[in-house]
Amino acid sequence: MTDTSSVFVVTGGAGGLGGATARLLAQGGAAVVVTDLAEVDERELRARLGESVTYVRGDVCSEADMTAVLDHAADRGAIRGLVHCPGRGFPRRIVDRDGAPFPLEQFETAVRLNLVGTFNALRLTAARMATNAADDGERGAIVLTASVAAWDGQVGQVAYAAAKSGVVGMTLCAARDLADLGIRVNTIAPGIFDTPLLARFSDEVREGLGASVTFPKRLGDPAEYAAMADQLLRNRYMNGEVVRLDGAIRMAAR
Repeated sequence: MTDTSSVFVVTGGAGGLGGATARLLAQGGAAVVVTDLAEVDERELRARLGESVTYVRGDVCSEADMTAVLDHAADRGAIRGLVHCPGRGFPRRIVDRDGAPFPLEQFETAVRLNLVGTFNALRLTAARMATNAADDGERGAIVLTASVAAWDGQVGQVAYAAAKSGVVGMTLCAARDLADLGIRVNTIAPGIFDTPLLARFSDEVREGLGASVTFPKRLGDPAEYAAMADQLLRNRYMNGEVVRLDGAIRMAAR
């Protein structure tokens, strides 16, 4: 699917997992539309990710923003793939040390970004893909991003774990729902990856996190996420699956 006739949308693609994915797709010759909340110099982005990459700033939780992203992508050709990468945690215990409960608005914010935003991108992109001409029965492929926290949520991850569990839960249902339209849906559940989110930690902390992985004992490389996303886009018999990409880690309680 990653050829010059295909257009791919990568959300959260300014860096990290999404950036690595956009780079790999562009290297394969595809037109890639990246969206993110960051203010990005498109010339710098192209220099870093590839000349076939264009950028549209947008919020995945906004129908208007995602519609603008998809309009831009559709102007470049048929949208054949979506890789949805945005997400972040909101670390906090249900009851803190002072006895205060987790603020409901923070829980809602976590669910909105990590789950509602995922569904917004899924539904709007699927509607565009449904208008594509079928290629051997297929009109498009979608890759979502969950987390190992969906199963192994640690202390302080209740909002993030709940939202990512929702992404896991929607995967098979979405694949079944979109099957008649010729659209596949799969999800990657990453473990601990070497993304900008971890850059703020010391080398000692990062090495400790890497050592906690079963094998290989290191942080995941975003290029490895990109390779898995590319495979899920390409392999037409892969549908409705959640793939843990985590070096066999099972997170401890804390």
